[in-house]
Amino acid sequence: MSEYWCELVQTRTGIERDVVLVITDDRIESVTPDRPVPAGASVLPGLTVPGLANAHSHAFHRALRGRTQAGAGTFWTWRDQMYKAAGGLDPDTYLALARAVYAEMALAGITSVGEFHYLHHGPDGTPYDDPNAMGHALIEAARQAGIRMTLLDTCYLHGGLTADGYQPLSGVQRRFGDGTSDAWYERWTALRGDQTTRIGAAVHSVRAFAAKDDYTTWADRTRGVPVHVHLSEQPAENEACLAHHGTTPTGLLDAHGFWSPDATAVHATHLTDGDVDALARSGAGVCLCPTTERDLADGIGPSGELARAGVPLSLGSDSQAVIDLFEEARAVELDERLRTGRRGHFTSAALLAAATVGGHRALGWHDAGRIEAGGLADLTTVGLDSVRLAGTVPRLATEAAVFAATATDVTHVMVGGRTIVRDGVHQLVDAVPQALTTAVHDLFR
Repeated sequence: MSEYWCELVQTRTGIERDVVLVITDDRIESVTPDRPVPAGASVLPGLTVPGLANAHSHAFHRALRGRTQAGAGTFWTWRDQMYKAAGGLDPDTYLALARAVYAEMALAGITSVGEFHYLHHGPDGTPYDDPNAMGHALIEAARQAGIRMTLLDTCYLHGGLTADGYQPLSGVQRRFGDGTSDAWYERWTALRGDQTTRIGAAVHSVRAFAAKDDYTTWADRTRGVPVHVHLSEQPAENEACLAHHGTTPTGLLDAHGFWSPDATAVHATHLTDGDVDALARSGAGVCLCPTTERDLADGIGPSGELARAGVPLSLGSDSQAVIDLFEEARAVELDERLRTGRRGHFTSAALLAAATVGGHRALGWHDAGRIEAGGLADLTTVGLDSVRLAGTVPRLATEAAVFAATATDVTHVMVGGRTIVRDGVHQLVDAVPQALTTAVHDLFR
């Protein structure tokens, strides 16, 4: 058992002051506000919130930061550069890169990550001796960085969709594919979770999985675990799906029983009113990735319509253009202001919920994301003494953090009662910036 005294805590009901948290093993035993500092308790000044959940990540994209910001282009030209990076990784180099990326996430207050994983096989598509070697490297990377992972192992069978139909995998895409849905399922069932790992599943997109591959059977086989899919990220995807299938990507998946409360649509940027209704009716969620969506010129998604329809929202760093869940959270509101010309679509508490309990829900960690007795002891503390947050009024600490904090304001991170970041320093991975530098340079050597 251990005790912590927290200056301010964001609970389900709002801000509490002078809070004593008692933690036993990996769980919160009690939350008691208005208490003096107990003898021997660890003191956490600032605002303590539930650990942040990054619901959509491609770890290897971190190597592209800065490289894809030069010059002009589109999502599709960006994708060409991404494919080049994907071609250079093996299990050992992926472990080194992902460990450093997940350590960067921990420093940003992220305690759980959903890794949308499709880089499965060798450069020519030949499986490794261990067909899940790349997935196991990601699981080990998260373990070494001290954060939870939901591995969203992805079925990726086709190289694209045009009005003429599905295209074969080509080039580096051959690393992504298992040939058939049955072969993907055989490999997927060999993956195992543990105390800090969940095994989820994903269909890459309607561009990479066809109706003939049998969405219904895939959905039935993965029922009960988190399932994710890239959805309507680009207008071109919608146009191709309409031309070939006569319906939107959301409608296609709906017709085949894909949507459920376990499902999360990633991006969902270009939706019709009928698409929003279908997602709401099914109980599926949407993961928004605003920093990536704006970096790739994807567009501004209908977050307001989704929220009003009751669709649960979560947040992701996706391409790792930045790793900062505070930036993702406030961008949901700020982008909606730009789209509508009005302010005040989301409260700070709602935005923080998307970054915490909403993300954990999308990743299958239903006992994380709230600071309450019985919950997992996953905590993030934001210092309020930086130039960005100095002068914060305690009762408005959540507003200040959501709209002004950055990842560098995170001072303390705990996962399952274990301190991963103390005073802004990662306790398990030495010299995170150097680890990132080495891993990125090794990839492009």
